[in-house]
Amino acid sequence: MKIYLDTCSLQRPLDSKTQIRIILETEAVLGILSLCESGEIELVSSEVLLFETRRNPNVTRQRYALEVLSKAETFVVLSERIEERARAFNTAGIKPLDALHLASAEEAEAEYLCTCDDQFLKQAIAVKDVRVRVISPIELIEEIEKWLR
Repeated sequence: MKIYLDTCSLQRPLDSKTQIRIILETEAVLGILSLCESGEIELVSSEVLLFETRRNPNVTRQRYALEVLSKAETFVVLSERIEERARAFNTAGIKPLDALHLASAEEAEAEYLCTCDDQFLKQAIAVKDVRVRVISPIELIEEIEKWLR
């Protein structure tokens, strides 16, 4: 199983644990990363993830994300095909970077793109021809548990 964690889900473990949702999503993301490290599921990285990570002014967050992404088995290089697909997603209302993440996840043939961004999740679900399932960390853990049985 291939999964693509967008930047907000990748960074969730570093967020302030002031809400129950953040605590639960943190635990879910850490569980997902643990399964990636054990080889039970495959993590996907991309040029888009590296670009967005390097733009983060917080050095701790940058280092953390780069360390996690270095363990990815699949790396998606930005291409004209990805950019074209992202433009179609952008036309459907998805923000440009989110559209690039979605197109990159499709290019990698990931089964899931995990996000903590409610707006992105809602918009991506509304797009009819998306070839990757966009899902929250908690939902992804539930899917992984079914898959591992």
